[in-house]
Amino acid sequence: MAQEIERKFLVCGDFMPDVTSSSRIEQGYVARSEQLTLRIRTRDERGFLTIKGRTNAEGTTRQEWEYEIPINEARELLSFSAGTISKVRHLAPMADGHTFEIDCFYGENAGLIVAEIELQSADEEFLHPTWLGREVTGDRRYYNSQLLKMPYSQWKEK
Repeated sequence: MAQEIERKFLVCGDFMPDVTSSSRIEQGYVARSEQLTLRIRTRDERGFLTIKGRTNAEGTTRQEWEYEIPINEARELLSFSAGTISKVRHLAPMADGHTFEIDCFYGENAGLIVAEIELQSADEEFLHPTWLGREVTGDRRYYNSQLLKMPYSQWKEK
C-alpha cells in the first residue's frame, strides 16, 4: 500500500522559467465508492489506472496505487467516464529536491492553474517559489474528481 502526502496551491505568477518538462493529460473516473476512486489517465502516449483511497480530514494524505496499462486500454476505459479532465502538467524541480507538478486546465476548467507538491510528511518544509499562491489543500472544489462535477467555469466565487 502506498501513501500519498501532498499539498496543493494556486499559481499566481510566471512559473515557466522553472519548468523542465510538460505532458498532456486526459483523465476520467470510472468507479467511485465511499472509500475508493478508480481513475483512468492518459499522459502523452502512456496509460495509467490509479486507485485512490479517501483523503484525510486535512486533505493532505490518502492511500494510492498506480499501475501503467496499455494506452489503447486506457483510452477504451476513459469512454466509460462521465466526462474527462484535460490539462497540461508541467514539472518544476526546486533546489531542495522537491518537484512541483503544475496543472494548467482546459475545457470547462480553463483558467485554473494549480501546483501540487508531494511530501514525506504533511508538515515537511519546502521552498515556496514566488509564483506559488494561496494554499487550497483540503478544498474539495480543487480535486480533479470534483472539477468534473462542478467545473471551474461554473464557480461563482473564484
